[in-house]
Amino acid sequence: MNQPPLILLVDDEADFREIFYTKLRQVGFRVETAENGEKGIEAAKKLKPDLILMDMKMPKMNGAQAVIKLKEDPETKDIKVIFLTNFGDLRTEMEEVDRKFSRDIGAVDYLRKTSDLDEIVRKIQTFFK
Repeated sequence: MNQPPLILLVDDEADFREIFYTKLRQVGFRVETAENGEKGIEAAKKLKPDLILMDMKMPKMNGAQAVIKLKEDPETKDIKVIFLTNFGDLRTEMEEVDRKFSRDIGAVDYLRKTSDLDEIVRKIQTFFK
């Protein structure tokens, strides 16, 4: 029996982790969480998730630093990463700069947390079709 995809959600905001964990489980994903970049790297090595949702701004190690480390490691370099962020400029040209930066360091996408949760889930689902 095929198991549903495993998503690792790395975010320092407990409320966001809980809401998003619940939403992702409701649509059929398996979900594990970590509260910062360092723990996210440890979890990625242990769990080998199908996708990592990585917050950009976290204490100890931010999302960009964590993704760079994940992409440098042969064990984790092929795991898809989507950045989730509250910051970023709402102006289109600045969001494109953020998107380009995200891709340059190895992420497959960049999504704003302030977007509609259902829309974020739909975008995540496209990676598994």
